[in-house]
Amino acid sequence: MRGVLHKGLHHYYRSSRYLLHAVPVLDVALRLFLANVFFKSGLTKLQTWDSTLYLFREEYKVPLLPPDFAAYLATGAELALPVLLVFGLFGRFAALGLFILNAVAAYSYYEQLSAAGLQQHFYWGALLAVLLLHGLGKWSLDEWLELRCK
Repeated sequence: MRGVLHKGLHHYYRSSRYLLHAVPVLDVALRLFLANVFFKSGLTKLQTWDSTLYLFREEYKVPLLPPDFAAYLATGAELALPVLLVFGLFGRFAALGLFILNAVAAYSYYEQLSAAGLQQHFYWGALLAVLLLHGLGKWSLDEWLELRCK
């Protein structure tokens, strides 16, 4: 009986290693998904700039920052940081920046968010935390640069 269990465990662990080949694909998919979400939000802010300024002045309660500066900062971050994610360049910096932006956004208009909206911000934050802690993966410029800088 012990031999059968040992053999079964051996096959399980050996075959489960094949899933590691899918990790770079998942890393890229995660980066593209999050980049899409935040970049589209930045484009929307840019396309409706007067409304964006109004919302930052009247609706969003961004702590510590003047409303106009917060609008420029958020829009710039939503347009620039996703590009870094797509290319996998300075990815932990980009993930941290978007994580902070996401947290401040959820805090700033917490009262206007539905339960689903709050859950969506939590979901994005969790995915950004994965990128921040795990890195952007093998198929990123960060990985390529790191190998050349050793």
